[in-house]
Amino acid sequence: MARSAHSWRHRRNAVAALTAAGLLALGLAAPGTAAAGEPRIDLKVLVVDNGDSPVRAITAQLKSTGIPYSTVDLTDANRPTITDAFLSDTVNGTPRAKYQGVVLPGEAPFGADSAEQTALENYERTYGIPQVDAYTWAHPGVGLDYTSEGGWAGTLDGRAASVTPEGKAGYFGYLDGAFTFEDNDPAVQESYGYVARPRTGFTSYVDIPVPAGSGRGSLIGEYSHDGRRELVVTFAYNEYQQQFRVLARGIVEWLTQGVHLGQARNYFAVHIDDVFAPDSRWDTEHNCTPGDFDCVGGDGEGTTPIRMTAEDAVHAAQWQREHGFTLDMVYNAGSGEEWKSGNGGTDALADRLLADKAQYRWINHTYTHAFLGCVQDTSTVPWSCAKNADGSTRYMSRADISAQIRNNYNWGVTKGLPLDRTELVTGEHSGLKTLPQQPADNPNLAGALADNGVKWIASDNSREPDQRPVGAALTVPRHPMNVYYNVGTEDEMVDEYNWVYTSTADGGSGVCENNPSSTCLDDPLDPATGYDEYIAPREARTALGHAISNDPRPHYAHQSNLAEDRTLYPVLDQVLADYHALFADNTPVENLAQSAIGTELQRRAAWRTALANGSVTAYRIGNTVTVTAPSGTRIPVTAPEGTTKQLLIGTTAFGTPYAGKRSAWTTPELLQSALRLNLPS
Repeated sequence: MARSAHSWRHRRNAVAALTAAGLLALGLAAPGTAAAGEPRIDLKVLVVDNGDSPVRAITAQLKSTGIPYSTVDLTDANRPTITDAFLSDTVNGTPRAKYQGVVLPGEAPFGADSAEQTALENYERTYGIPQVDAYTWAHPGVGLDYTSEGGWAGTLDGRAASVTPEGKAGYFGYLDGAFTFEDNDPAVQESYGYVARPRTGFTSYVDIPVPAGSGRGSLIGEYSHDGRRELVVTFAYNEYQQQFRVLARGIVEWLTQGVHLGQARNYFAVHIDDVFAPDSRWDTEHNCTPGDFDCVGGDGEGTTPIRMTAEDAVHAAQWQREHGFTLDMVYNAGSGEEWKSGNGGTDALADRLLADKAQYRWINHTYTHAFLGCVQDTSTVPWSCAKNADGSTRYMSRADISAQIRNNYNWGVTKGLPLDRTELVTGEHSGLKTLPQQPADNPNLAGALADNGVKWIASDNSREPDQRPVGAALTVPRHPMNVYYNVGTEDEMVDEYNWVYTSTADGGSGVCENNPSSTCLDDPLDPATGYDEYIAPREARTALGHAISNDPRPHYAHQSNLAEDRTLYPVLDQVLADYHALFADNTPVENLAQSAIGTELQRRAAWRTALANGSVTAYRIGNTVTVTAPSGTRIPVTAPEGTTKQLLIGTTAFGTPYAGKRSAWTTPELLQSALRLNLPS
C-alpha cells in the first residue's frame, strides 16, 4: 500500500528526533549544535594587504599550509569596507565571527580611530580574535619603548637571534632556540629591524642582544591590551628568507591559536639517479661532456666514466646509519649488467649494494636509461626530433617504453629489492615533454605506464613545478641539485661551475651573461677551495630552504656524486646539521617515498580546489571543531595535543604529533556527514 507524503514526512521527522535524542543520551550534540552562549568562529583568516613583502610572506605561508583566507587589497579602490557586517553576523541564532585571525600590514592600517579600524578592534575584542602586525616600528602604541630608549634600529644581516623561554613555552616551541639572520651579500641590506624593550603587557617571543647597547630587545612579541592581542613583528622580511621560513610556523600557529585547517611539515628526500650505471666525465680541456651532441672535439678519449665502487657503497650505508637518513637508490639494472659483462662478469659495487639492499629505498629508473621521448636526430646541434615520412614526429613505441620499465622492475624483483612498482623515474625525465625540441609528452608514454602499474612518474621541478596527469599517472616534480652528474672530483666540479658561471672575459662560456635568471661570478672560483667554500654551502642553503618551506618535492643527484671525492655528502651534511641546529626534536624532517610525496601533492591540489570552489565549511564553537567538505575529500587539520576525533559512538585520538601539535589528512567517520574534533579544555 502506498504511503502518503504526509505520513512519510511524519515518520522521517520522528526518526530524526529519535536520532538526535540518542546522540544527546550518549553525551553528543547533533552536528552544528552550539554550546550555550558560545559564538561560532569560522576557521578562516582575514588578510589586509598593502602590497608589502611581510604581508605577502604570511599569505604565502597560509596558502602553503592550506589555511583558507580572504584578502582585502588596500590598493584596490573597489575593495570592501571593513564594517561590523563584513566581520560578523548570526547563523541559526548563533553569533558568528567570520575570521579566526587577522593579518595587518601594521597595527592600524586604516588609521587610528577611523570607522574601519574601530570596527576591526571591536570585532577582535568581542570574539577574542588575534591580530598579527606583519611589520611595524617600535613605539608605545605596540607595547614597546622607542629605540632611543635603550633600543636600536638597523640592519640585522648576520645577527644571531633567540627564541625566549616564553616563546619556547608557546607557539615557537618547535625551534631549538637560536638562529641567524641571512647575510648572503655583504653589499646588500637584506633585513632591517627595530630592537626594543618591552613595556607592560608585552611578552617577547624572539629577541636579540641590543647592538651597541645592553640587555636584549624584542623582534617578535605579543602585546595584550584593551581586551585585544597583537603579535608585533619589528623586522622586515620576505617569504624566501631563512629567518622568516624558520619563524613562519610560529606566526601562523599564534594567529590561529593552534587550531586551523591545513598542515605544514618539513620535508627532505634525496634520489640518487643512475645507480649501477656509469656517468660520463666532464672534459676539462674541451669544456663539454663526452657523449653530448654538442661536445665538439670531446670524444671522451683520456676521460674515464664515473662509477661508484664497493667502498663507496660501504660509505653510503654507513653515512645513512650515522645520520638516520635513507637515500632513494634510482637504479638502471641493464646498464649495470653491461658494465658487469665488460669486467669479467663480476661487479663488486652491485654485490655490495644488493647485500645492503634493505637499508635503502629503491626506484625503477628504466633498464638502460634510454631516452623515452621522440627519436633524436643528432645530425644538428642542438638535436631535434626525427620525423616520419608524413612529417609527424617519430616516437619510441609503447612496447619499447614498456620493456624498459618492465625489465628493470623484474630484475629488481629477482634480486629481492624492496620496490614499489607504482614509482618510476625515466632517464632525463624523458618521455615527458622536453622543450624546445619535444613540446608534448610521447603519446605512447601513458599507455606504457598503465601497462606496468605506474602511478607516480618523476618530473623536473625546474621545468614543471606543478603536478600534472600523464594518462592515469601523476608527475612528482623533483628539485635538481646543483652538484653536477658529470664530475667525480671537487676540482672537476669547480672547473665546470666556472665555465657555466663566469663571463667570456674571464674564460667562461658567457651563458650567465645571456640568461636573465643567472648571475656571473665576480671572479672564477679557486679550484682548491671553490667547492667547499662556495658551491656546497650555496647548494645546502637552497636545499634547506626547500626543506623548511613545507615543500615535499624530493631532490635528486647522481651516483657519480657518491663516488671518488663523494661531492654530495658535504651538501647533505650541511643541510642536516643546519636543520637539527634550528629545530627541536619534536619537529623532525620528514623523509618520504616518492609515492607518498605524490599522494601529498595530489591531496593538496584537491584541497585547494575545494577551497577555491567554496565547498568547505569549518568552524569552532567552544571546544568543538566541525568541518564539512565534498564527499571523499581528505581534510587537513592541525590541532593541539589532546584533541580527539568524534566517532559515531565514542572518540579516538586525532592525528599524529608534529611540532608540538597534532595534524592529519582525515575524513568524517562512517555514517557521519561532517568531521568533528573535540579540543582539550
